[in-house]
Amino acid sequence: MTSQAQPGAPLAGILVADFSRVLAGPLATMTLADLGARVIKVERPGTGDDTRQWVPPTSKTGATYFESVNRNKESIVLDLTQPGDREIAKELARRADVLVENFKPGGLEKLGLGYDSLAEENPGLVYASISGFGSTGGRDLPGYDFIVQALGGLMSITGDQQGDPYKVGVALVDVLTAKDATIGILAALSERAGSGRGRRVEVNLLSSLQGALANQGQAYLGAGVVPKRLGNDHPSIVPYQLLATADDPLAVAAGNDAQFARLCEAIGSPELSADPRFATNSARVRHRRELVPLLEAGLSGAGAKAWQDKLVAVGVPAGRVASIGEGLDFAESLGLAPTIEVHDAGGDIIGRQIRHPITWTPALPPRTQAPPALGEHTQDVVAWLRGVRHPARFQ
Repeated sequence: MTSQAQPGAPLAGILVADFSRVLAGPLATMTLADLGARVIKVERPGTGDDTRQWVPPTSKTGATYFESVNRNKESIVLDLTQPGDREIAKELARRADVLVENFKPGGLEKLGLGYDSLAEENPGLVYASISGFGSTGGRDLPGYDFIVQALGGLMSITGDQQGDPYKVGVALVDVLTAKDATIGILAALSERAGSGRGRRVEVNLLSSLQGALANQGQAYLGAGVVPKRLGNDHPSIVPYQLLATADDPLAVAAGNDAQFARLCEAIGSPELSADPRFATNSARVRHRRELVPLLEAGLSGAGAKAWQDKLVAVGVPAGRVASIGEGLDFAESLGLAPTIEVHDAGGDIIGRQIRHPITWTPALPPRTQAPPALGEHTQDVVAWLRGVRHPARFQ
């Protein structure tokens, strides 16, 4: 059973050849699949995508890491070192609207699957390459999220001020890179609709990380400030951090003076908002060490959940630190429908996944095909590719 395009979906009719593995590339192609594209994932014989072996944890159908970024795809097994399989891969690329790869820079060129050679036969191809450090001076560096977080500066601003640097609790750089790749692909497809021609899109983990440094990056470039680790504190807003309560810590984000005044009123210390040390945000940043113990003294009389309810009711952003499960339950309580049920080829429900975050009006029902077994679609797809070649899309 193949993953057919969803009628009416934004990318219905788009064919994606997915030569990527692990996280950034597969997340980008799953996004395209969620938006209606037909995605054919090319995997190595025997092992397939590396993340099929990244266990634990596992669900009843396999590695949850693999499952998280590979729904709504078809899987075919090809040995690209073998001429016959390589020709099948080339035929897939000739028919594709989009090709996504994260081989070591130059790797697919050696196999005859580089952009220049494919664009001659398929000039409308949008060819997206994902690497760790680009295709110039960093082409030989291995692109692991953890290493990029270290080298790119993210770890230098993550962790306690007096403690060790920390990585983010998910492979955030891979996720950011996947989103950048998807943006580039969609922009190239939009351009192609008018020009009839594709182009190559290149993204790398280091550039995506640095593009996401936002205010921290500009603090360095614009003011010469070298940001430091502040734990959960914010360099430019106070209080915007975790504060101790009678039980668990509470996240409080008083982003302006009015919110701060309401916070002080709620904890029974209205005089704090009139104190010259704390009356403005810039003053609070300068006097952070004096202010925080005073706020925590006021919060000590109740637990985090009680304070969350009270502060939110008076317009102060606050929330206790929840688990992932509690976070999903909270989203469900808000009517955000954070998960979908996924189905096997027979239509049976085999599990749940976090849905694509876009909500559409008019509604676009989510695609719900479970991640494929290794080589599940090889026979059908290869038979299709060996049939009569589609006429060239662009003359």
